[in-house]
Amino acid sequence: MATTNDIKNGTVLNLDGQLWQVLWFQHHKPGKGNTVVRTKIKNVLNGKVVDRTFPADTKIEMAQVDRRDMQYLYDDPSGYVFMDTDNYEQLTIPADVIGDDKDYLLEGMIVTVATNEGTPLYIDLPASVELEVTYTEPGLQGDRSTGGNKPATVETGKTVQVPLFITTGEKIKVSTDDGGYLGRVQS
Repeated sequence: MATTNDIKNGTVLNLDGQLWQVLWFQHHKPGKGNTVVRTKIKNVLNGKVVDRTFPADTKIEMAQVDRRDMQYLYDDPSGYVFMDTDNYEQLTIPADVIGDDKDYLLEGMIVTVATNEGTPLYIDLPASVELEVTYTEPGLQGDRSTGGNKPATVETGKTVQVPLFITTGEKIKVSTDDGGYLGRVQS
């Protein structure tokens, strides 16, 4: 057993038989009363996000989570297939566990896969990925970087808002947190 003082971002807690990942936490000392720990936690199975407050020094159960770097190989009807780069063991993760992260997965990409007792919980992507623009409307003469945005479809099928000067075939850097355009990739 651990206490609320051991909570960190990314920690997985076992609360009432369900696994919850800590997205954010803050120790708070109100003017009156005892210290509390405010958290924003996400159910790792269904994705529900809730705010929960714990009294300080409360005993909590932390789940044993195995995090391993794995290489994304391909997807098929049964799910997304990843390979452990150490022992070449393959793991198929269902599409509902991957969720919207599929929009950033490229074959050969290394991601961190979290499992609990052999059950895949979630994947951690890098902060940004480099994707090729497969289609966007052509820019017009006079388009500038401050002139606005237009939609562009990238190689994974995701639509990203990009500046007007981006053209089809260019590689761009995209944030995996919010799907925002971060810049061109210089070749």
